[in-house]
Amino acid sequence: MLILTKERKKTNIEDLKGSLKYEIAEELGLLDKVEKYGWGSLTAEETGRIGGYMAHRKRKKEKN
Repeated sequence: MLILTKERKKTNIEDLKGSLKYEIAEELGLLDKVEKYGWGSLTAEETGRIGGYMAHRKRKKEKN
């Protein structure tokens, strides 16, 4: 019998994105807020800024 759970393992790519997201949040001074209240506590502007930095770094890495 096969039992499916809602849990799933993160792939290496998801782990890297997560660590990059935390790194950028720290650089922007948002890590304390995230650790205290979670990612859902960030405003649209704050999450957009994090996403923008992530995209910028991804493009920069692909260029090199």
